[in-house]
Amino acid sequence: MPIEIKMPALSPTMEEGTLAKWLVKVGDKVASGDIMAEIETDKATMEFEAVDEGTITAIAVAEGTEGVKVGTVIATIAGEDEDASAAPAPKAAETPAPPAPKPAQPTPKPAQAEPVEAPAVNPPKAQITPIAADGDRIIASPLAKRIAAELGVDLAKVTGTGPGGRIIKADVEGAQAGAAPAAAAPTAAADTSTPMPDFGIPYEAEKLNNIRKVIARRLTEAKQTIPHIYLTVDIRLDALLKLRGELNKALEPDGIKLSVNDLLIKALAKALIRVPKCNVSFAGDELRKYTRADVSVAVAAPSGLITPIIVDAGVKGVAQISTEMKALADKAREGRLQLHEFQGGTASLSNLGMFGIKQFEAVINPPQAMIMAVGAGEPRPYVVDGALSVASVMSATGSFDHRAIDGADGARLMQAFKDLIEAPLGLVA
Repeated sequence: MPIEIKMPALSPTMEEGTLAKWLVKVGDKVASGDIMAEIETDKATMEFEAVDEGTITAIAVAEGTEGVKVGTVIATIAGEDEDASAAPAPKAAETPAPPAPKPAQPTPKPAQAEPVEAPAVNPPKAQITPIAADGDRIIASPLAKRIAAELGVDLAKVTGTGPGGRIIKADVEGAQAGAAPAAAAPTAAADTSTPMPDFGIPYEAEKLNNIRKVIARRLTEAKQTIPHIYLTVDIRLDALLKLRGELNKALEPDGIKLSVNDLLIKALAKALIRVPKCNVSFAGDELRKYTRADVSVAVAAPSGLITPIIVDAGVKGVAQISTEMKALADKAREGRLQLHEFQGGTASLSNLGMFGIKQFEAVINPPQAMIMAVGAGEPRPYVVDGALSVASVMSATGSFDHRAIDGADGARLMQAFKDLIEAPLGLVA
């Protein structure tokens, strides 16, 4: 019996995704573990592995298709004991029904946070495809049809650029952009922001990818729903920089070179262990108290900010943290992080010191309850042993969820973080 390959849920919040690229074609044999496709989720672009063995008999969703709902059949595999040539094609979401006398009127959908297609309670057995005036069937993706209905675009006048001349979302939007101004149509997105006015300034519009949309939504939610409290300390770095130089000299034969950030990850993890009241998260009617410190580290990837996690960083050596961090950062920039490598974490670290930023306040990454923002180390006037001198000083600002962490406990964490950096032997003990 043919095996249907369905759009997977590659993250807990994923409802739909973009089938970015097929890595197999019809007729290819696949085995369990083979990479079949690259799928852009609401978090990252991830590889989709085969779990069954057989031959690809049909691909139902073309690469580049957006808004593919979780559970949609995207391909079919014939098992080893089946005749691949005789396997029936999958019933894709875009398979047209026989022509009807009149095009179906789209039913308005309620506003949602993102433009996704909600399944009907009693879905029809076949989807009615619009018919052109001359009787030819118009082939368009479901997303393109819905957007066309919302924008009032006549699909019969749109040229499709998708596979086989299929009309896709970009074609509809392009047709709308070139059309004469018309009365505003209702939109499906629950976007309460004021539309950006056009002042006649030349610009290029870059479409947001799924990751950037999620970043925008989550950061907005974080600032609107989490009562942030900010605490800043100045930290002397001289002892840490000296220790780093000595460790790097000792680790040189092993090909390991520690960064200041590696030591800061360790310092934050140990501070969280010393002040467990800050290693928590707010969960409605309960406070979750974590028994290990998993530090999420902000990495700027081409697709947007992502936070790979150093798991149990408090008990790992700085050399191991450095090795893991380099590998995770490379995977983040290449879009190859697995779900468990960036989902979770008990607190976050964001470092903009390499850009010369002196001090900043970071937005908490929910459901975490704190994030440490560190700036650049620089020579500053500093009192050492009662005398004014010049020292290498860094400013660090902790952002805390005041629902979960009291100001006094946040201050204790900042003091512990400062102490570990200024007396850094505790990081390697």
